[in-house]
Amino acid sequence: MLGILVIVIALTALIALAYRGVSLLLLTPALATLAVLLAEGGPLLASYTQIFMTATGGFIIQFFPLFLLGAVFGKLMEASGSAQVLADGIIRGLGARQAILAVILSCAAMTYGGVSLFVVAFAVWPIAAALFRDAELPKVLIPATIALGAFTFTMTALPGTPAIQNAIPMPYFGTTPFAAPGLGAITGALMLGLGWLWLERRARFLGPGYGDFEDATEAKALENPPSLLLAAMPLALVLALNIIFTFLLIPNMDTGYLARADFGETNIGALRGIWSTIAALTLASLALVALNWRRLADGLSETLDSGAKSSLLPIFNTASLVGFGAVIASLSAFALIRDWVVTAGGDNPLISLAIGTSLLAGMTGSASGGMSIALSTLGETYLELGLAAGIAPDLLHRVTAVATGGLDALPHNGAVITLLTICGLTHQQAYRDIAMVAVVIPVLALVVLIVLGTQFGSF
Repeated sequence: MLGILVIVIALTALIALAYRGVSLLLLTPALATLAVLLAEGGPLLASYTQIFMTATGGFIIQFFPLFLLGAVFGKLMEASGSAQVLADGIIRGLGARQAILAVILSCAAMTYGGVSLFVVAFAVWPIAAALFRDAELPKVLIPATIALGAFTFTMTALPGTPAIQNAIPMPYFGTTPFAAPGLGAITGALMLGLGWLWLERRARFLGPGYGDFEDATEAKALENPPSLLLAAMPLALVLALNIIFTFLLIPNMDTGYLARADFGETNIGALRGIWSTIAALTLASLALVALNWRRLADGLSETLDSGAKSSLLPIFNTASLVGFGAVIASLSAFALIRDWVVTAGGDNPLISLAIGTSLLAGMTGSASGGMSIALSTLGETYLELGLAAGIAPDLLHRVTAVATGGLDALPHNGAVITLLTICGLTHQQAYRDIAMVAVVIPVLALVVLIVLGTQFGSF
């Protein structure tokens, strides 16, 4: 019982201190070491160097290219003006009467195309603020509207999304970004539909009026902006190239050499998804530069440098959470928690997978961090249980991804805090609606996904 209490205290401290802004790079090794000391009395240095750092480094080795290329692509979209043009085009095209839907779809289009949700929030906020003011819609709904489009269905549910949350399960289950496409589309549509309905009803309940807020509502003027078609082309390329590499090019490559020891004694099934995403983001970034050369040429080096640097903190934060999880998993008391999680769903491993992943995402305030901890400690177990129960790895992948997109958006989540800061609002003013569209509804969609997957299998 002492060991379990120590684990609970360590996770609670992680949530509380991260909420207060303590760096995860310092917090995670400190709390992991403290947990080892209190639960088992050591060995402290070995736990840090041989467990924490090994797990942290392993995550970076495996996923750094995706973080790097995703950040660079997002910066190029931002610097070329494509992100702002795309958001403005969708919002203005649908008009003030559909302001809420327009903001949701503009965020969704960019995040589904590979643009960082932070870039999306900065790009959409000034346009959304002006549109909500003109339409006499409450400002307090803007964060939830952006969150619905950027933090939910395009991050976890829609097949083919290049989001890291859709990439992390691939090497564990041998799947691709298009795992369970039918179920993913249904789940995504449910999140979108219910979230949109909630926001429209809330707007009617709150009544007309932007509210007594003084904020800048003008988007930054662009010099020689790209056309809407040109702005959308790189996003379409990410999806199209991902499909081509996943289903046409990579499966026809001679990859027998991967079985050699110097290539990790693996196979193409474990790497196909990551390779296709790397190739798609690389080629789409090159195309983005070529299509916007005159807009990017003068500051291209600075843009690439900024994108590369902006990838470092997210991956090191996430990797440090993986290291923390590995140390916690090494404690003898964790076996009791693992056994409970594995058996929580009875004969259906999808339920225990969803519970474990959701709880860890909520505890860490990170979808990718919670997922990584769950899969690094229990990934093989879930795969074995799934195969024994006749559950396709594609379904395990989609349930894992969707499960991370609910409790991760609790108040201490970094993206939530950043979004509220951008919009100039507090948790008290706007978090209720964020919680509904980014926590409650995704959890409900997860339940529907599990029910459909259990009844009909993966499709």
